[in-house]
Amino acid sequence: MASYLLQRAVRLLAVLFGVSILTFSVLHLIPGDPVRVLLGDMGGGAAGDQSEAAYDNLRHQLGLDQPLPVQYFKYIGNALQGDLGSSFQTQRTIMSSISQSLPSTIQLTAASMVITIVVGVVLGVLAAIRHHTWWDSGIMVLSLVGLAMPSFWLGLILLMVFSFQLHWFPVRGTGFASLVLPAITLGLGGAGVIARLARASLLEVMQNEYITTARAKGLKERLVIIRHALTNSLIPVVTVAGLQFGQLLAGAFIVETVFARPGIGRLLVDAVLSRDYPMVQGVALVAAVGYVIVNFLVDLSYAWLDPRIRHS
Repeated sequence: MASYLLQRAVRLLAVLFGVSILTFSVLHLIPGDPVRVLLGDMGGGAAGDQSEAAYDNLRHQLGLDQPLPVQYFKYIGNALQGDLGSSFQTQRTIMSSISQSLPSTIQLTAASMVITIVVGVVLGVLAAIRHHTWWDSGIMVLSLVGLAMPSFWLGLILLMVFSFQLHWFPVRGTGFASLVLPAITLGLGGAGVIARLARASLLEVMQNEYITTARAKGLKERLVIIRHALTNSLIPVVTVAGLQFGQLLAGAFIVETVFARPGIGRLLVDAVLSRDYPMVQGVALVAAVGYVIVNFLVDLSYAWLDPRIRHS
């Protein structure tokens, strides 16, 4: 088990290192000059020696006049100490800005993840149990509809019906009631993926000989499914659920804009538009860390669901 954990930890560090390089490189390929934006020039030419001197001075203060490898290793060295730098726009530390916005995004992503897994697994199991019935067909159609609907469109429809017309949920806010519609908007698409996968995986497991043996021993069908079939069919579901976390995190950026929620999604969009390199790098790195940690936990869950993986 210790070697299994060590292998996964090494992979985690390698992925984070690769993400940091990729994010840093891509950001510096984005057209536009953040110094020009800060000076209010919006990319135009400098007017006079004084403006040129101000440009050079600000570029030096921000460390943008140094070679890219120097900038990168300086950034990584500070990040390892918990210092992600300061925003070009607000001059606040990146960590304080992210700390203020991150709880809202975590709350939304976690609620959406619960909806994705619970609704998806329940519908998938029900479709597998009622295979070749109208239950099966109806659930598969619903899952396909959930996959096809864009999150921003679904969010607007839910707002119009349940907030503006029925007044069941607030349009915006920070309480539990204001979380329901965004979580449903974000979680339904993933639930469709999980439902289809859970159905296919459970149907495959139900064909195995040990299921036939359990039935021959006289166990009730409910116990056969819960004790023997369901657990063994969950590994592919858990794998996709871990991948869905990344999609939910990315989708949270759009949903936060639709429902005017103050999360790191809106923080990232504003930073990209203003060429705020440190803020974009900080948000991307924090999001990558969260995604990699979740997939690390998914890897560990394999060993719990199937002891053969742990022993191998």
